[in-house]
Amino acid sequence: MAYAALLSLTQILEQTLHHDYQYLILDEKQQITSLLQKVYSLQEFLEKSSRPICEAIKGLESKIINAAYEAEEIIESHLADRVISESESNGNGIYETFCQTLEDVEKEFDSIDKAVEIGIKDLHPLASLPASGSSKPPVSSGMSTMVGLDDDLMEIKDRLTRESLNLETLSIVGMGGIGKTTLATKLYHDEFIVYHFYVRAWVTVSQDYNLREILLGLLDSIKKLTEEMRRRYSNEKLAEVLYKNLKGMKYLIVLDDVWDTKVWDDVKRTFPNDKNGSRIMLTTRIENVADCANSCPPLHRMHFLNDDESWNLFCDKVFGKDHCPRELEEIGKKIVQNCRGLPLTVVVIGGLLSKASRTQDYWTNVVENLSSVITSNDEQCSKILSLSYDHLPYHLKDCFLYMGIFPEDYNIRVSKLVKLWVAEGLLKPVRSKCLEDVAKEHLVDLVDRSLVLVYEHSSNGKIKTFKIHDLLRDLCLREAERKNFFHVIDRSFHGILQDNSVHRLSFRRKKNDFRYVKPISLAVRSFISFERFLPFDFEIFWLLRIFHADNVEVPNRIIELVNLRYLIGKCDSNRLLYSIHKLRHLETLILHSSVGSSFDLPPEIWKMTTLRHVQLEIVNLPNPTCSAIVLQNLRTLSNVRNFKCTEDVLERIPNLRKLGICYENAPTDWGYYCLNNLVRLQKLESLKCLLHVSSPSFLQKLIFPPSLKKVTMTSGFLPWKDMTTIGSLPNLEVLKLKSGAFVGPEWEPNEGEFVQLKYLLMQNIYLKDWRADNIHFPRIQRLIIKSCHCLTEIPSGIGEIPTLEFIELHNCSSSLETSAKQIQEEQLSFGNEGLQIRILRRIEPLRVLPSLDEDPDGVEHLILASLDAREPNRDSRLKSFRARLIKIIN
Repeated sequence: MAYAALLSLTQILEQTLHHDYQYLILDEKQQITSLLQKVYSLQEFLEKSSRPICEAIKGLESKIINAAYEAEEIIESHLADRVISESESNGNGIYETFCQTLEDVEKEFDSIDKAVEIGIKDLHPLASLPASGSSKPPVSSGMSTMVGLDDDLMEIKDRLTRESLNLETLSIVGMGGIGKTTLATKLYHDEFIVYHFYVRAWVTVSQDYNLREILLGLLDSIKKLTEEMRRRYSNEKLAEVLYKNLKGMKYLIVLDDVWDTKVWDDVKRTFPNDKNGSRIMLTTRIENVADCANSCPPLHRMHFLNDDESWNLFCDKVFGKDHCPRELEEIGKKIVQNCRGLPLTVVVIGGLLSKASRTQDYWTNVVENLSSVITSNDEQCSKILSLSYDHLPYHLKDCFLYMGIFPEDYNIRVSKLVKLWVAEGLLKPVRSKCLEDVAKEHLVDLVDRSLVLVYEHSSNGKIKTFKIHDLLRDLCLREAERKNFFHVIDRSFHGILQDNSVHRLSFRRKKNDFRYVKPISLAVRSFISFERFLPFDFEIFWLLRIFHADNVEVPNRIIELVNLRYLIGKCDSNRLLYSIHKLRHLETLILHSSVGSSFDLPPEIWKMTTLRHVQLEIVNLPNPTCSAIVLQNLRTLSNVRNFKCTEDVLERIPNLRKLGICYENAPTDWGYYCLNNLVRLQKLESLKCLLHVSSPSFLQKLIFPPSLKKVTMTSGFLPWKDMTTIGSLPNLEVLKLKSGAFVGPEWEPNEGEFVQLKYLLMQNIYLKDWRADNIHFPRIQRLIIKSCHCLTEIPSGIGEIPTLEFIELHNCSSSLETSAKQIQEEQLSFGNEGLQIRILRRIEPLRVLPSLDEDPDGVEHLILASLDAREPNRDSRLKSFRARLIKIIN
């Protein structure tokens, strides 16, 4: 916490000296430089502490934090006054006050330095663990290994798939951290379960139960809801839509982490019993909740791991495929015994030791610390988790605590967290690495320590979303409250936050509950809301840096908050953007439009040197002015309409990594857009291109930079012969072709192309004959084909590629499914059991149809689409009916 406060202050001081230089006079610059040297010195001391700091120095933590926050407030307030007044000085009185208050802070840091020196002299070892570093390479990552649950898996799988046709509910009950969700997840994704049930839906309920979120969560697993439906439909309407989409389907529903019997009472009516073998699975810690829902006795009670199972899980987390050294076995087994068979504690302590020194002294210290905290199982688990947090390296502690700012069971997007960490100043710059890369390395480190659970991987195999176990989140909340790191305002909060020590607010409270919350501290730097309204007059947060409110219309007057670094919210007009350049420190700008608005960026955008990420619905980018400067920090620029790749533009964004462009109503002469200049973006890794016009010559004019790793092409109807432009990219790992990106009956890649491609998606592509062999995609790992109805066969040579792991088909022809199965069978005959095939033959679920009066064409076309999904050409009666229907429509 102290380290994070110093990092944040360092960023403010450096930024002030570099970016706000013109607002300072000489004496102020010298004073800030002097303070910066003191902060550097203290920060370096904390970084180099290789063992626990003695109690005297630990007692200084709150003093360091308060001094850092006070310095930030003095400097930011002073600069805000200068900027707003657009004056070099607000008078001698203000100047003298600023210098005096900053001098007082300097004296405070001097006293801290002296106390540190005294503490170093008295430093002595404590009965606690030495701090562990993060230099050791990780031995495991991703989802937790499932040990000791094989019998549970087989028993529940049998109960879910047995012959009984009645709708049955099966409850899994056990304490937190015992593996309920791990087991349910394994079952949900089990290949046989996926094949057995026509529809599957999962929702995590949690303590803060909300019926609307449950219904939306279940519907999201089954069908896509428009933003208007999500906003307009009442709970009753959502329940009706869910019921109709499940009606007639053989479904599996998972209700994870249920805490209240009322949940089951509220949702059970939405699950039709068509006596077709549908099942509902529920996980809970509370037995009466399990009893309430369970219709398939007995309850499935989770058991603790025995000594052998605990040891196997521990070794997997610490050593991976290696064996435990003989000299550590005895100590290791004592550690495992102290975990008392609770999988979460085994995994977390294993994660701690996987990054630590493998010496007898270190492990003996672990045993002694664990032995001192053994009481009840619940308290023991909490203490072990706290131990793992206490011995995180300084640079990870506050990054981990920050995850508690998200709601319980929240699916956290890596891209969102990374931007927040950067804007919060929680990361120390590393030479030759951008801050986003540093953040991702920190997250991988936390995954390897088993403190976060990977939920979803992106197409390139990297972490896309993750969750944090509720026991670990409770730890984050306790530590954050103890250290004043952040405050959560939720349903349980009834109080006043006027203390100036409140710097971060996480808001998740319904509007009608807000009357119990009193006025808020003026020192708030970060406001993160998960609700659909602004609870306060944001103008009182005049030092605000972070405004994150996905579901809230951004007030136009937010541009008065001149210290803002991070802005995410809703916006339906250009008015806000006209003055966006006044936010001189803005790093992240992400605006959503509920009506699909396009945005016009002002010419001053080219002077905003701190910008890192600009993501708007559709954006018109102005040409740079003659006074524009290079935007060295810009990493993301999304959805630029009719992007003109002039040298003047590209020279201003040399470090761009992600670019999204779309062309509509474009001239037929693609030379106008200077597409050949795109090659100048030598650090570009991801390109998304949407063509709203038929563009057969588009790729002939475009020269891709060789740095590209991911390309997404949507629409455009390009000829397959031009695919060689993409195929020749030397570093391409991910290729997504969507909605008519390429068109033509035949595609045969050239040898030597796609040499690094690992992921290929084809969705709604017109292609009949795909000719390829194992030489064409030598490193392919995942092949996804969706709604390519004309494609009848996957080239058999694809199955011979040794790296191929997964083929997934959505709504494709039966002949294509057959060819995928043949490839799998052939590979099995060669002893390759690693190739997985997933086939979703899903017929579009029943929909809430518009009435004939409201939308006669809509009804007709929905019926026609449903017919097409059933392949009418294979049934003469359906074929005849389809022909008559088309005649009626026309």
